Amino acid sequence: MARPLVVIPARMGSSRLPGKALAPIAGRPMILHVLDRALAAAIGPVAVATDSAQIARIVEAAGGRVVITGGDHACGSDRIGEALGALDPAAVHDVIVNLQGDQPDIAPGALAAALEPLEDPLVDIATLAAPAGPGERDDPNVVKLIGAEVAPRRMRALYFTRAPAPHGEGPHLHHIGVYAFRRAALARFTGLPPSPLEIRERLEQLRALEAGMRIDAMILDKAARGVDTSADLQRLREAQDQVERSRR
Repeated sequence: MARPLVVIPARMGSSRLPGKALAPIAGRPMILHVLDRALAAAIGPVAVATDSAQIARIVEAAGGRVVITGGDHACGSDRIGEALGALDPAAVHDVIVNLQGDQPDIAPGALAAALEPLEDPLVDIATLAAPAGPGERDDPNVVKLIGAEVAPRRMRALYFTRAPAPHGEGPHLHHIGVYAFRRAALARFTGLPPSPLEIRERLEQLRALEAGMRIDAMILDKAARGVDTSADLQRLREAQDQVERSRR
């Protein structure tokens, strides 16, 4: 049986939407919504890894666990790699789940689904995807997964891109920002420098593929879109407002 640890990497210096971890949604900072979703998934302990004292104070005030990291990490998984020494020095947890801090709308059950590909010993990293929605094929803020089906609702990832790929008629897959690493795979990943394709596409998972690591994705019915832009944030706020109005 896997013993997962969920870690949420968060920083203030997002290039496309600075300070988004603390952007208010329904009156609460986004990072607390992500923390709530991770706790509701109930797959294992949850912590936040951040370089921001402000984020740390807010998470701790809400009762969450935080580790302060350096500020020079190339990606969230590198930040988690640093935090892991403080979070789990005895290496009790054999699976480390990176739930990106801009996923406040992810369904708690999705995190359990992300663990399923790791039942295959050939898989190093597991993730999630879903059919792309209208307009997402051509949106560079929506990452597309190109893969080969290896089992029902499971794909082996061949590539990830911001471009509208693959070419031609047929479905496209929207990649969801969750990674379930075997502990050894995370150690290998963080020991590698950022790769050429990772830098070019600004996608950390390409470092793993370029190093020959295997990533498999479970395919969900619908993607919970992350918050990458101000338009994403506004969309999510409007959706939350509708939920609140329906409860009155």
